[in-house]
Amino acid sequence: MFKTVVTLFRGSVAAAGEELEDRTALLILDQQMRDAAAAVERSKRTLALAIAQDQQEGRKLEATIARIADLEARVVAALDGGREDLARDAAEAIVGLEADRDAAMTARALFATEIARLKRHVATAQARITELDRGRRVARASEAVRSLRRSGIEAARPYESTLPEAESTLRRLRERQMETQAADDALVELDAATGPLATAERLAEQGFGPRLKTTADDVLVRLKSKRAPTA
Repeated sequence: MFKTVVTLFRGSVAAAGEELEDRTALLILDQQMRDAAAAVERSKRTLALAIAQDQQEGRKLEATIARIADLEARVVAALDGGREDLARDAAEAIVGLEADRDAAMTARALFATEIARLKRHVATAQARITELDRGRRVARASEAVRSLRRSGIEAARPYESTLPEAESTLRRLRERQMETQAADDALVELDAATGPLATAERLAEQGFGPRLKTTADDVLVRLKSKRAPTA
């Protein structure tokens, strides 16, 4: 029994967790997308920094190559002038510059590889975020429709009346009103047929007393009596 209770409790906790996750799925998705967008922005900044550093290395490389070419020309001139000592000093400087040149070329190769990788990463991430945003809009619209249905017709609270119940109440009310009106009409007809006025009218028809109701003949007689006599 205890094991069953524990299992039931674990099942209830799992169901509650799933329900909470379903109800907060859109909020979780919004935050996850904000986190992903922030990560993409950081990747963009890293890419921009890599491009700037690559450009800086490129400028250094161009300057180093230009200095090497200048010193080489000066070494040749010094050798032609018989100043081998100066030529040697310049040659040693050229060795150091060539080491800088090679390091700059290696750095640019590394930057080129990293820049290409970051560009692919940023492009892929942006495409995925765009697709996620489309899906989020669809999910938000679907959730709004489901929420309207859940809070409206399909999921009324136990103490609230539903449409079928309201329609049934209206039908019963109309039936009672029709029954009451029919009874009232029957009473009116019964009074008209058996009441004192009906009895007096029947006596008047037999010549006992004046008529209570005016007829078309009475109207014609009255109007004829008002006509002016003809010459």
